[in-house]
Amino acid sequence: MGAGYNPPLQVVGFVATRRGDTERGPAVRVRPDDAKLRAVNAGDLVWIYGPRRHDLATVIIDDTLPRGGVIVRDIAGLAPTEVIRLVRPDADRPVLNPKPV
Repeated sequence: MGAGYNPPLQVVGFVATRRGDTERGPAVRVRPDDAKLRAVNAGDLVWIYGPRRHDLATVIIDDTLPRGGVIVRDIAGLAPTEVIRLVRPDADRPVLNPKPV
């Protein structure tokens, strides 16, 4: 994960969408101050590291959340009360075990 201060966040809500919903796909709602601490902005892709797996999700800024709390959408394997970390993808880091060309 990246260097620097990145305290864990707690899942305080989970949204599961259905076919036909206007907004679908993996997303994480974060308070503006929690997003700033992690250097992420609305629309950014972030890795969400949970207790069982990690997934990419789009950041949505939501100032109604409690400090340190997030709401996740369409991310399997996460449930309310679990602790996660948000990490920006590092484009400068080399790919491990690249496929031969």
